[in-house]
Amino acid sequence: MYKLIALDMDGTLLNSDKQISAENKQAIARARDKGVTVVLASGRPLEGMQPKLDELGIHSDKDFVLYYNGSMVKNVGTDEVILQKGLDGKAAKALAQHAEALGAYVHAFSTEHGLITPAQNPYTEIEGKINGLDITVMDFETLSDDHPIIKVLMVAEPTQLNSVIAALPSALREEFTVVQSAPFFLEFLNPASDKGAGVAAIAAHLGIQPAEVICMGDAENDHAMLEYAGLGIAMTNAMEATKQIADYITESNDEHGVAKAIEKFVLSADSSVA
Repeated sequence: MYKLIALDMDGTLLNSDKQISAENKQAIARARDKGVTVVLASGRPLEGMQPKLDELGIHSDKDFVLYYNGSMVKNVGTDEVILQKGLDGKAAKALAQHAEALGAYVHAFSTEHGLITPAQNPYTEIEGKINGLDITVMDFETLSDDHPIIKVLMVAEPTQLNSVIAALPSALREEFTVVQSAPFFLEFLNPASDKGAGVAAIAAHLGIQPAEVICMGDAENDHAMLEYAGLGIAMTNAMEATKQIADYITESNDEHGVAKAIEKFVLSADSSVA
């Protein structure tokens, strides 16, 4: 029945040690052998996903990757861009001003400068370390209004970020796609960008219907793809709001929840690819 599986990485495919378990790896390989397209769908930049794509052998011209929370989607083998929706320097400057007023740090991904921030902070350092990226400290006011920006993040320790979210002007939610991707990250994307739009673009490219799609995730930035999918699956460790919109809840990311869901819905004797 299912032809496409889209997997969030952190908190879903990856365990607490940021590794793919042998069980998850084997289940994904078996699904792919059965003809199912498996896509990694992450808020990370491609650089932070590449080692896991390589580990899973996802590198052919029939493979796709969704990164920056759906702001970028491309064919892994050919580099063909399937979807690209970004922001600009004007938006980054405005969001930096809001972040300062709300008591949060800010960083952004620039197509020219990579990971940029006006001030070093522990959370931007986490972003850089996880994804193997250098950090460029620069005043956002020096960006031209049309400077290509992929996404902007407000960052703070979790309690403070909750306060930022509560105080966020409603106009920002109308102007951007706003999603919390981690307890300390609040992401601002092009309003046409989210993981749901990214998965939908891949499915349309392959001629696959939503009912033939499984999506798995654990956080707010996964909601759009869980709602799009014929089968939206949340992890046991997911946010409560994520569990509430899911069709099914699998085991946690430390209990090979991805593998168990694939086995149940794709690999079991009574499951078959349409």
